[in-house]
Amino acid sequence: MTDRQLLEDYLRRILNAKVYDVAIETPLDEAAALSAKLGATFLLKREDLQSVHSYKIRGAYNKMSLLPREELAKGVICASAGNHAQGVALSAQKLGAKATIVMPVTTPEIKTSAVKALGAEIVLHGDSYSDTYEELHRQIDLHGYTYIAPFDDPDVIAGQGTVGKEILEQAPRNLTAVYVPIGGGGLASGVSTYIKAVRPGVKVYGVEPADSDCMARSLAAGRRVTLANPGLFADGVCVKEPGVETFRICRKTLDGIIKVSTAEICAAIKDIFEATRAICEPAGALALAAAKLNARKGDVCACIVSGANMNFDRIRFICEQTEIGEKREAILVCRIPDERGAFKELIKRIGKRSVTEFNYRATGGNTAQVFIGLSVQDRAETARLAASLAQAHFETIDLSGDTLAKEHIRHMVGGRVPGLADEIVCDFEFPERPGALLDFLEAVSNSWNITLFHYRNHGADHGKVLCGFQVPAKERKTLKTVLDKIGYAYRDVSANPAYRLFLG
Repeated sequence: MTDRQLLEDYLRRILNAKVYDVAIETPLDEAAALSAKLGATFLLKREDLQSVHSYKIRGAYNKMSLLPREELAKGVICASAGNHAQGVALSAQKLGAKATIVMPVTTPEIKTSAVKALGAEIVLHGDSYSDTYEELHRQIDLHGYTYIAPFDDPDVIAGQGTVGKEILEQAPRNLTAVYVPIGGGGLASGVSTYIKAVRPGVKVYGVEPADSDCMARSLAAGRRVTLANPGLFADGVCVKEPGVETFRICRKTLDGIIKVSTAEICAAIKDIFEATRAICEPAGALALAAAKLNARKGDVCACIVSGANMNFDRIRFICEQTEIGEKREAILVCRIPDERGAFKELIKRIGKRSVTEFNYRATGGNTAQVFIGLSVQDRAETARLAASLAQAHFETIDLSGDTLAKEHIRHMVGGRVPGLADEIVCDFEFPERPGALLDFLEAVSNSWNITLFHYRNHGADHGKVLCGFQVPAKERKTLKTVLDKIGYAYRDVSANPAYRLFLG
């Protein structure tokens, strides 16, 4: 089959795809603030607004609607814990067919509940997807179910290709490029064949996580490559090997593949939230993350946003990684004299910048190290601040690009100090306003040695602060009077068992 015949074949399939019995034509919304900031136009194809929050419903329904009635009567089956499972379950419900979904036993309840709510039968088997596929084939042999592939099927690909058709109908004529997330390649195959058949001048880029890039490696090698351990963060595109048909198509139709980091994905999740007030899953933010990296001034970019299988407990990690992805958090380590007033002088030098974190623990020696996180505009501001601190004779190390520091060391600063006497530790609520910390230090740091200080910004009106003071017994009543006068809510936690076990 020639390239032209390939495009014409899929163009016909896409134009005849049966998707709108269950799918909607989703809007193409501009992320206006991001467009203004970067000087390119970013259009978000809102596949997260489908009833199952994903484009997967298109391919699953198109495939199943074309099955003979006798095959539907026997039932359908797939192996998935995510969007494909919900697409198959809803399609089966619409067509009056039985659906069986095989999932690993480790699948979170939020995903199994979503599939059960659509009327599908769930079979939990094994710890990995290799185990689930063994069970899937056993179920097919036992019951005669029809397998609905997640991506490597022409009818599934054609269903996903209707996304590309809608983009060309909705986007302005000066559309520059379309960015498509890639797992196994079904969406990229469908979108790229339609666009290259109708508007070949529009670029189509596939996007993969840097640690789960089976299609990029396969295209580079000229053959399908299998990953031993693909990254799991963007689990919606965690595929070890591209499909046979999707690889055949993508090597002919894609203009390139862009790889993005976890931090860049998280930053794109934030961009999507700010533009839409919707939280997409990591795989759904791939396209925008790549467009931000690749777009030039004046480009008009369509980015497919899809998937809402986000476990709530991942949001904190995403928020922290976002700062890395946007390069807007400075991480500095400063060595200061372990004496009264030194910490206050350091804070004065930092000024009214928004502090994301302070970690300080007395060492018992002549100097102490302070781990500082700060919100900055860019890396240039970080460099200026580090130079300013060095001029004030605070030995400073910039760890802003150090992943180990950001992911682990920041949580491990502290410990017991041998020979430290008369320590009192209090838990404070600081108002989140510029100068709050300096006001506090002005009141206490010249009177007592601060032995411990820990603060993290949690985005609330008040920040939680743990602070230690070295206060002789005869001065403790005076300390209480000073703290009461400052007016910040606090409590003495010196008897807390966690403090006594790890710090006291």
